[in-house]
Amino acid sequence: MSQQKVVLLLGSNLGEQKKNIELALQKISEAGNNISQVSEFLMSDPVEFVSSNIFCNIAAIIFTHLSPIQLLDCIKNIEVEMGRINDSKVSGSYTDRIIDIDIIKYNELNFKSERLEIPHKKHLFERDFSRVLLKDFI
Repeated sequence: MSQQKVVLLLGSNLGEQKKNIELALQKISEAGNNISQVSEFLMSDPVEFVSSNIFCNIAAIIFTHLSPIQLLDCIKNIEVEMGRINDSKVSGSYTDRIIDIDIIKYNELNFKSERLEIPHKKHLFERDFSRVLLKDFI
C-alpha cells in the first residue's frame, strides 16, 4: 500500500500539554508514520463542554501506510497508552483529556462508519480553533 496523506489534530488540556502533544507525535512516528509538517501550538477554550483547563492544540500532516481504521486503532492505542480514560465516541460527551488525536482528512477520502467519519466535519466547519490550525494544511 502506498503512502497516504493524512491531516491530524492533536489537543491536550491536562498536565504538561505541550509535552503531551510532543510525546503523542513521537509515538505516532514510532508507529511507522512519517510526520511531514506540524503547525504552531494554539491555546483555546474547551468546545462543547465546560472546564477551567485551557487546551493546547496543533495540526499535523503525516504520511502513513495504514488504512483509515488501522490508523484510528493506532491513535486510540496511543491515547490509552498516554492515560486517556474517556473516549467521547464511547461516553457520548466531552471531558478533560491528557491527549486527543483526531483524523481530519485522509487523502480526499469520504468515509463513514460507527467509529470514524472522514473528513471530520466538526473540525473543518464548526470549530474556530480548528479552522485557524488547518488553514495552511487543507
